[in-house]
Amino acid sequence: MLEELKEKVFKANLDLVKHNLVLFTWGNVSGIDREKGLVVIKPSGVDYDTMKASDMVVVDLETGKVVEGDLNPSSDTPTHLVLYRAFPELGGVVHTHSTYATAWAQAGLDIPNIGTTHADYFHDCIPCTDAMTEDMMA
Repeated sequence: MLEELKEKVFKANLDLVKHNLVLFTWGNVSGIDREKGLVVIKPSGVDYDTMKASDMVVVDLETGKVVEGDLNPSSDTPTHLVLYRAFPELGGVVHTHSTYATAWAQAGLDIPNIGTTHADYFHDCIPCTDAMTEDMMA
């Protein structure tokens, strides 16, 4: 089921490692088949160096239930599903823990928009999220 999408998602996950965007087993990529209402996502806690395309987990877009796969889907699956439901034009979601992005976020600073390419589409700074409180996470 969805073998081509599993292969694409698998390779995209390996690209995270190749480009130093993740540490350990953190981070993940997912892809969606909108016609079937199914999402393919990296399994939770699986080392990138031992992971195979066949390890990718297929979940139902609406219920989040595993449709195919022997491993648990990423713990970030609920976030991916919310994004797919909210933005029907999305074809994939990438969650990284890159060193520089993580360090910038930990500093709590907005990202200044100083590049002309980005300024053509977005005129303000990219805001840093507020620190999460217990109430926000409930």
